[in-house]
Amino acid sequence: MAGNSDPLSPRAKLAVTAGKAVAAASRAAGRGSGSVIGGRVALKLDPDLLARLAQNLDVILVSATNGKTTTTRLIAEALRAAGPVVSNALGANMPAGITSALAGSSDARYGVIEVDEKYLAGVARDTAPKCIALLNLSRDQLDRAAETRMLAENWREGLAGSKAVVVANCDDPLVVWAASSSPNVIWVAAGQMWKDDAWSCPSCGGVMQRPGDDWYCGECGFRRPTPSWALSGDHVLDPHGSAWPIHLQLPGRANKANAASSAAVAAVFGVPPQVALERMYQVQAVAGRYDVVQFQGRDLRLLLAKNPAGWLETFSLIDPPPAPVILSVNARSADGTDTSWLWDVDYTRLTGHPICVVGDRRLDLAVRLEVADQHFQVYENLDQAVAACPPGRIEVIANYTAFQDLRRRVGN
Repeated sequence: MAGNSDPLSPRAKLAVTAGKAVAAASRAAGRGSGSVIGGRVALKLDPDLLARLAQNLDVILVSATNGKTTTTRLIAEALRAAGPVVSNALGANMPAGITSALAGSSDARYGVIEVDEKYLAGVARDTAPKCIALLNLSRDQLDRAAETRMLAENWREGLAGSKAVVVANCDDPLVVWAASSSPNVIWVAAGQMWKDDAWSCPSCGGVMQRPGDDWYCGECGFRRPTPSWALSGDHVLDPHGSAWPIHLQLPGRANKANAASSAAVAAVFGVPPQVALERMYQVQAVAGRYDVVQFQGRDLRLLLAKNPAGWLETFSLIDPPPAPVILSVNARSADGTDTSWLWDVDYTRLTGHPICVVGDRRLDLAVRLEVADQHFQVYENLDQAVAACPPGRIEVIANYTAFQDLRRRVGN
C-alpha cells in the first residue's frame, strides 16, 4: 500500500483548487458534473497532476468496450471492505475526468478507475496501477477508436512488461492476445456472447476454431488459456475450486460476469470472494443504468447499450413479449458519428415486442428495423412514445447521449 506522507506540491495544489472551482462553476451553470472541464484546467496548470495524485494510491484500472462502468462500481464496493476508495463512478473515463475524480479525495487507499479503451496505455503509464482488469473488446465508435485489433495491439504494447497484476477475460481472444504481453496475468472465464470481432486470430490472422466455449487458432497454436477464476451459472469458482454464490440486484448474465472479474480483482488485495460478493449486492443501479423510474404514470426501465455487443446483452435481459420497448439512438461526438454499427445488431430478437423509436437518428434506426421485419412506430420524442405504448413496464434502450437525454427528461 502506498502511504499518504508525500504532500502535493504548491503547483499541484493550485491545479487541484482551480479544477474544482471550474467544475463547481460548470455545475452551477447547469452544464453537467464539471469533472471533464475541471480536469482539463487542472492538467493545463500541472501536466503531471494525474501521476502525482495516483502516487499515494493502490490504483486499479478497468477497461473494456462494455461493462467497465459497472465493473468499476462493483470493484469499488468490494474494496471498501479493505479501506477507503476513490473512483470515477460517473464514468468520466479519459485523463481529464480521471484527474478530477482522484483530486476529489485525499484520504483514499484505493483508486478504482474506469479507463476508455483508447487511453488505457497512457493512463497506466501515468498511474502505475497495482491491478488492471480487461473485460472485452468489440467494435465501437469506429470513427474515433479505430478497429478492434488495433486497440488490442495498443493494449498489448502499452502493457508489455507492466508490473501490474492483469485480471483478464480468457474467453475473449483479443483480450487474451493483449494481456499476454504482461508477465503476471490472472485469467477469468467470464464468457463472450458477442463473437463477431473474434473469428480471426489476432496473432497470425488465421481462422479461429470455436468448439463449445473453447477457442484456438489451428494455424499458429494461439489458444484460450486455462482460467483460475470462472463464472459458472450463479456462482464464481475461485482458484481453489470453491463456488461462491452471486446475489446481485443488477440484471443479466453480463453483470454476473462483471462480478466474477470483480471478485478476482478484490482477491488480489486480500478481500475474500464471500466478502466481495456480499458487498456487490448493495449496487442497485450504475449512473442511472437499470433504474426503474415513473414517467407519465408508467414504469420505465432505463438500459444503456452503445454498440452491437451491448445491444445483444441488453436484449437478453429485457422482459419477454409483449413488453413494450422504446429504442433511442443519437450520433453525437460522444457516441461516434458513424451509425453503420446499427446493421451489426440482430434486431430480430425484438420480434413480438411493440417497438417505439425516438432519438436524433431515429430514421436510421427505422430503416434498420424495417429490413429486420420488425413492427415499430417512429415518434418525435419520449413523451409521445410513452403515451403510445401499450400496458406493461416499458423497456427503454438507448445509446450514450440518448441515454443522458432520457435521464434528464424523466428527472433521473
